[in-house]
Amino acid sequence: MITAITAGIDIGAKTVKVVILKGKDVIGRGMATTGLDQKESAEKAFKAALKEAKIDQKDIDRVTATGVGRMEAPYASSQITEVGADARGANFLNPAVRTLIDIGGEEGRGIKVSPQGKAVDFAINEKCAAGAGAFTEAMARALERPLKEFAELALKSTKSIPMNAQCAVFAESEVVSLIHAKTPHEDISRAVHDSIADRIISMVRRVGIEKEVMLAGGVAYNVGFVNSINIGLKLEVIVPEYPEYVGALGAALVAAEK
Repeated sequence: MITAITAGIDIGAKTVKVVILKGKDVIGRGMATTGLDQKESAEKAFKAALKEAKIDQKDIDRVTATGVGRMEAPYASSQITEVGADARGANFLNPAVRTLIDIGGEEGRGIKVSPQGKAVDFAINEKCAAGAGAFTEAMARALERPLKEFAELALKSTKSIPMNAQCAVFAESEVVSLIHAKTPHEDISRAVHDSIADRIISMVRRVGIEKEVMLAGGVAYNVGFVNSINIGLKLEVIVPEYPEYVGALGAALVAAEK
C-alpha cells in the first residue's frame, strides 16, 4: 500500500506556514514572513518544508490551502477556512479539545470543536489589534524590551494594574504614562497581557468555553499571555509543541482525507 504525501499551506497576515504529512506523520514544516507577494512567500515556506521532509514538490500528492491568503497558495487544489483547518488540526493533536483559541499577529479566534474535529461555532476578533499578537509587540517596543523579555517580565509582577484603553494606539499612550509614573516594568507587562487575555476570553465566551482548551498561534509562545489566560479562565490551557502550525496541519489532514 502506497502512503499518500500531502501538504497544508496556511497563509496568514504575518507568516506563511506549511506542514507536509506522510500518511498521518509530519515529515516537514516550513515558515516564511508574509510579504507583499503572498505567493512568493508561500513558495519560500513550501521549499523550507520540502527541505526538511527531504522530498521534491512532485512527490506531493495533494495540497490544501487555508488562511486569509489561501487563494494565492501555489500547488493547492483545494481550500478550507481558517476555522475549519484549526478545528481539524486541534482535534488531531488532542481529540479531547472542545475549545480552541487561536491568536495570530492580526486576529484572534475562538472555536468550539466537535469530537469529530469540526467547527461547531466560532467568534473572531478582527476589528482591533488589541486582541492579537501585534498588540504585545507594540507594547514591548514602548518599553524598549525584546518581545520574549517583555513576556517573561509579566511573571515577576505582584500587582494587578487595569488597562482601560480599547485600542492599541491609546494603550501605547497609557503604557507611556505608566512609564512616566515610574510603574515597575513587570507590572506594566502583566497589565498588557491581562488586558489581551480579558478581551480574548470575552470573545471566546460567545461560543462557550468547554474543556479541554487549546491555545494555538504564535502568541502561544508568549509565557506572559499564557499565564494571564490561565488565570482568567481558571484552568490550564493546552499549548501544543508547534502552536503556529495548527491550521497548516489541519489543511494537510484535509488534503489527506480528500
